[in-house]
Amino acid sequence: MLYRRTDSGERRPDGREQGDGHDQPHALDEPGGEVAPPGPPAGAAVVVGSFAMGRGQWFARHRHEHHQLAWARRGVLAVRATGTTWVLPPSMALWIPAGTPHATGAAGPALFRSLYFLPDRCPVGWSAPTVVGVSPLLRELISYLSDGALDPAARERAEAVVLDQLRPVSVATVQAPMPQDPRARRVAEALRADPSDGRTLAEWGTRVGASGRTLARAFVTDTGMPYGQWRTRVRLQAAMPLLAGGATVAAVAARVGYASPSAFVAAFRRAVGVPPGTYFAP
Repeated sequence: MLYRRTDSGERRPDGREQGDGHDQPHALDEPGGEVAPPGPPAGAAVVVGSFAMGRGQWFARHRHEHHQLAWARRGVLAVRATGTTWVLPPSMALWIPAGTPHATGAAGPALFRSLYFLPDRCPVGWSAPTVVGVSPLLRELISYLSDGALDPAARERAEAVVLDQLRPVSVATVQAPMPQDPRARRVAEALRADPSDGRTLAEWGTRVGASGRTLARAFVTDTGMPYGQWRTRVRLQAAMPLLAGGATVAAVAARVGYASPSAFVAAFRRAVGVPPGTYFAP
């Protein structure tokens, strides 16, 4: 079972705060298994689930019979599906077609709101995961539909507007696959822990026991991209939750290893397709 109700504010045995009435994610017994959404109100075609997520917490790989719109009201959501990882601030959500295996996690504390659509009552025909812009209206409608006591006629009208608000946006994903070579992997793990580390591959080589050229070949072979491009993507991945949390571009640029805000903005635009201000616009 995917959903667990935690209605108290007590601390969990591992020291984390329990949710404030939200469901909490935990690993599935059988990754890849099918998971049912929360029970729908009578006559509903769209159901809203709400989950408080801690840093690094993930729903294990699973699938639904329903279409899903995965969205974080607060924090940054990550979704892995079809060999791709999407990193999504509150201004964006991911449409996941019914039957698509996927895993969902949070880079930091987040409130995850998930919409589930009955396929036989949903006109949206996207057959692959699709990024959707979350407008202020859609944001409020999601909260509105989370009210299980909503009048059926009012719910039906709101559901129709939600469907009308599902509009794809063009953004690139920020992927940084881990290398398999054990020496390159040590470098990658160190950079994930501290993306601001500016050491060259030659300098890393003295630490992990390989030449700079050997490490460079390993990154290209194992990740499909040169080391410099891979490091840029790791830095951008680290920047996402900081920007979503309200940190300034200047502060984030320095935190993840950029000499100036303009250099960070240029790298973000090249990788994602839009500048940070547009990507994180409410």
